[in-house]
Amino acid sequence: MKFTKPSLSIAEQIERIEARGMAVPDHRVATHYLRHISYYRLRAYWLPFEDPAPADGEHTFKPGTSFDDVLALYVFDRRLRLLIMDAIERVEVSLRGCWAHHLAMKYGPHGYLDPALYYRPDRYAESFTALISEVNKSKDTFILHYKQKYDDPQHPPIWMTAEIISLGQLSMWLSNLKGRADRQAIAKPYGLDQVILVSLAHHLTYIRNICAHHGRLWNKQVTVKMMVPNSPASLKLAMNPASQGRIYNTLAVLGYLLGIIAPGTRWRQELIELMDSSALADTVAMGFPPNWKKMSAWAVQP
Repeated sequence: MKFTKPSLSIAEQIERIEARGMAVPDHRVATHYLRHISYYRLRAYWLPFEDPAPADGEHTFKPGTSFDDVLALYVFDRRLRLLIMDAIERVEVSLRGCWAHHLAMKYGPHGYLDPALYYRPDRYAESFTALISEVNKSKDTFILHYKQKYDDPQHPPIWMTAEIISLGQLSMWLSNLKGRADRQAIAKPYGLDQVILVSLAHHLTYIRNICAHHGRLWNKQVTVKMMVPNSPASLKLAMNPASQGRIYNTLAVLGYLLGIIAPGTRWRQELIELMDSSALADTVAMGFPPNWKKMSAWAVQP
């Protein structure tokens, strides 16, 4: 099938969405946001406002749909991504530290590079190559200092590489660790089983990448899911097993982890305030269980 859709000017884009039934109260405002966000990007946020398409034509918008509502939903999603990124940053830094400290204390500063510690040689080789590539590209003072001062061992100790390793790489190193006791020791500060921690690290890498590339998140069908833990009970009760493909469970586990990593944080309260600020954000589409605010996990102090 040949692609035949024409390029449209911003004025023509506004004309098209108005013809389909969307109110555009201020063309000047719409022109600004269509220029700086783009028609195609905003299109993902007006999909919930569309009626099913007739067999012979385009989708029309539900009565009462306004460009302002679409923009408000876009802003909500942006704020949600920023809040999630804030949490994942703290989880990532904490996980780096727990990983590096345990392996350094048990196997020494450079023991983490021993291939014998890992299940699969191919995955170890892939992880090692990616990590050393990052080390070689790094301009961080501590990496440059190590290279200038030491040549044996050639590569930096684990507490230095932990500062430049990505969450995705860390997830691979962690999942490939052969010793269950090592994985369990790294998971212990979080009150999680090592299987859950490995699953969570992989899942958060996926979510972080969506956020880092500014992708739509609020009602996204998540393809890289995490396992729902059986313990601790507080986390199990906070999660919604019926909606594993939605963002709610990610929010629940981030709230739990921040309670450990950053006691006193207002992150959960900020999430509640964000949800309260947007009547357009469909909690069902996000995977929230009914009466979620009454659950003990979300019973935070104002």
